[in-house]
Amino acid sequence: MTPTPISARRLPSLLVLAAALLACRVDVRGANQAREPNTLTDAEKQAGWRLLFDGKTTEGWRGYRMNTLPPGWKVSDGVLARVSGGAGGKGAGGGDDIVTTEEFENFDLCLEWKIVAKGNSGVLYHVSEEPVTAWHYAPEVQILDNTAHPTRNPKQLAGACYDLYAPAKDATKPLGQWNHMRILVQGAHVEHWMNGEKIVEYALWSADWNRSVAASKFKSHPKFGTVKKGPICLQDHSDRIEFRNIKIRPLPADAVP
Repeated sequence: MTPTPISARRLPSLLVLAAALLACRVDVRGANQAREPNTLTDAEKQAGWRLLFDGKTTEGWRGYRMNTLPPGWKVSDGVLARVSGGAGGKGAGGGDDIVTTEEFENFDLCLEWKIVAKGNSGVLYHVSEEPVTAWHYAPEVQILDNTAHPTRNPKQLAGACYDLYAPAKDATKPLGQWNHMRILVQGAHVEHWMNGEKIVEYALWSADWNRSVAASKFKSHPKFGTVKKGPICLQDHSDRIEFRNIKIRPLPADAVP
């Protein structure tokens, strides 16, 4: 049987995906370990990657529904961290989430995270600042110390689309080590990757998505998951959480599998 040729229209999209995946995999395989954190190679720059954190300042970030950064977030030694203190009262754990000053629709996002024992946080996308807290509308990629929650709902473990889709496996590294996370959003198609392994895949706004939302804690929030463009959000759950090497590559709208 003669293989079905890849159409000329389809080929550019596949090349975009391949280049984006390679840029994230380089970090996971260790080829960039000697490189200074929070920097981009010339190849990454040419491929359209941009840093969302320069390793020195909080430029490009602000508090959710704020003009400034909450006092609980600090930059130290090339790390953006939720430390102790802060005004509290708005975030998932009684603190304050932070969001990018720029909005994104279709993108490939890579970052590294490290959490303390029993820690909890998350990365949210397509955020709206209409509700009192980001998770009321925005899907969340969970960050968690899984070892502290052996009986927790798998849909709430690290890498899950929180309360909706469980990761295929626990791909996190031991506590105290950096984990590499990748979030790919292209139209309705979403993938979650952890340390080089794809662990979650789903289609926004599909029949399966609607069923999952109806069976989750988000069923009481009719606008949940309906926003198609918005900031990236780092969740403050009152636990110490560290981020670095946060980079994003906006994708064209037609680069959908």
